Amino acid sequence: MKNYAILLVILGTLFSCTSANNEESKEQKRPNLLFVLADDQSPFDLQTYDPNSILETPNISKLAKEGIVIESARHMGSMNGAVCTPSRHMTMSGRTLWHLPNSAKVQKDTSYNMIDDQTIGAIFNRAGYKTMRTCKKGNSYPNANKQFTVVRDATKRGGTEESGSAWHSKQVLEYLDDREATKEQDPFFVYLGFSHPHDTRNGTPELLEKYGATNHTDKNSLPLANPKQPILQDNYLEAHPFFHGHPELRDEERVSGVWKNRDENTIRNELGREYACSENIDIQLGKVLKRLEELGELDNTYIIYTADHGMAIGRHGLQGKQNLYEHTWRVPFIIKGPGLAANKRAEGNIYQLDLLPTLCELAGIEIPETVEGKSFVSVLNGEKDVIRDVMYGVYAGGTKPGMRTVKSGDWKLIKYDVMDGAVRETQLFNLAENPNEYLPEHKKSGEMETDLAENPKYAAKLAEMEALLLEQMEQHDDPYRLWNQTK
Repeated sequence: MKNYAILLVILGTLFSCTSANNEESKEQKRPNLLFVLADDQSPFDLQTYDPNSILETPNISKLAKEGIVIESARHMGSMNGAVCTPSRHMTMSGRTLWHLPNSAKVQKDTSYNMIDDQTIGAIFNRAGYKTMRTCKKGNSYPNANKQFTVVRDATKRGGTEESGSAWHSKQVLEYLDDREATKEQDPFFVYLGFSHPHDTRNGTPELLEKYGATNHTDKNSLPLANPKQPILQDNYLEAHPFFHGHPELRDEERVSGVWKNRDENTIRNELGREYACSENIDIQLGKVLKRLEELGELDNTYIIYTADHGMAIGRHGLQGKQNLYEHTWRVPFIIKGPGLAANKRAEGNIYQLDLLPTLCELAGIEIPETVEGKSFVSVLNGEKDVIRDVMYGVYAGGTKPGMRTVKSGDWKLIKYDVMDGAVRETQLFNLAENPNEYLPEHKKSGEMETDLAENPKYAAKLAEMEALLLEQMEQHDDPYRLWNQTK
């Protein structure tokens, strides 16, 4: 009987130690990361940001309900017409716009830069993660892309399984299947980049039909009106009130199905095409999330959904991404993962370049000294609502110096200095009273539902914002100055 009691004590001790070790192992399991990037998507396409949108994205909406939505997430800007190129350089490196390698401006320049080894793929490889990437080819950061262990890139903007967004999700599904087959235990970092809804927006036939859209290709006719198409946005205009400053800009003049047309038929049809492509992205994301759940990895995976920049598609009479209105400067940003709150919204005031240090902190990885972005884990944890008070934006891809913007609190300033001084414009908005940035051409009745730059009542605020913009330009080593700034 005495020996039996001793045996029970020994077995109990062994069981306690095993349980403790299991708990310790469980606690030490590092999180996976799934980074999802859409190409050319305004946050206001999504019901998460615009409840009136008819775009159905149940998986993205579910992510938002189960995670955290950042209201003020923005790309810092661009020094060339391909806005996605510097945006992706900033996301991959955590560097600010004017401190990027030359490939951000001239992508064919793939000469080595020390920053290349401090980009997402390289950092997570060194930390013991298995890294995989699928995305479009071109308009990105070549020396950072190749750092991922598994790279399956191709531009897929068609309307079939093989030519569209399903191709990208298939690469991730195959990668996850390979991990299961080899019983891979190391955590993963998967970069799932879609080639849509960037033009040409050739959606699948069933989704085009759902949104009443056609792949219009005839320059001599307009697409037919269809009641299923999305309605025009509230800040739609038939033309922007002054020239945007980039002659022969592809997005504004040569996109198939749109060209220079800004009539209701064209814009509603193009919105329908955009929505068809975006819903397909949601469908493909759903496949990946389902597979993660089947593998038992979903609860231990941070999922980030965002875009490289926004898009106009008729808003303010513009079509492309080469402007600094909210629909284009802002990006969707949703994050869900272990330990994060559910169904929460935060202002954030983050740039895409803040993503890298944030992911490093979430994964317990040291942030490289080359990184200039700020981790916003404090926002995700509810300790702060914003990580910075002022945000600065650039478009200098056309005639120089281009456009600049600055936002502080509810106030936003946009300045245009283009066409060798022929176009010099200033806009001042109160985003609390005028979130759609209505212009006089929108003919709204509210005193503040317009551009306030010419209103003498707001002269002091205009001067304050002008000074703040110059301060931000100096702080970020902007190489240009606008016509009324100190040289």
